[in-house]
Amino acid sequence: MALSALFAALTVMILYFASIWPTGWVGLVAAASMFTAAAVIEAGVPSGAYVFIISSALGMLIIPNRSSPILYMLFFGYYPVIKSLVERIGNVAAQWALKLLAFNISLTVAWFLLRELVLGQYADIPGAVVIYLGGNAVFALFDYGFTKLIWFYLDRVKRLSK
Repeated sequence: MALSALFAALTVMILYFASIWPTGWVGLVAAASMFTAAAVIEAGVPSGAYVFIISSALGMLIIPNRSSPILYMLFFGYYPVIKSLVERIGNVAAQWALKLLAFNISLTVAWFLLRELVLGQYADIPGAVVIYLGGNAVFALFDYGFTKLIWFYLDRVKRLSK
C-alpha cells in the first residue's frame, strides 16, 4: 500500500510539472505512466490500478490546469495495467490487436468528449481519419518506447534494488 501511495505521489508531481511546462507536457504525462508500470512490476496489477485511480483523482483535485490529468486518464495512466495483462497472451498479433483496440476506444472517448473544444475545424470526418491513423502510428511508437523503458527499469533499477 505504501509503495502504491509513493508511486501515486510521484505521478501527481510529474503531472503537476507537465501542467506548468509549456512545451513537452505530453512527454511528461507519458513519462508519468512509468510509475504505474513500476507499481505493476513491483507489486502486481492491483497496485498499478491503485496508482492510476489515486493519481487520477488527486491530479484532478490538486492540479489547477486539468489538461495533464485528463490526458493521463484518457491515454497514459491505465495503459501499463492493460499492457501487463495483454502481454501475458502468447500470440503477438492478438496482443497488438487488443492494445490497438484499447487505444482506439480511448481515442473515441476523447473524440466525443473533446472534439469541439480541442479540435475545432478538424472535427469533421476527414480530420477524424487523419487523427485515427496518426494516433495509431504514434501509439505504436509509444508502445515500443514504453517497452524499452520497462526493460531499462527491469535491467537497471529492479536489479539494483535486490
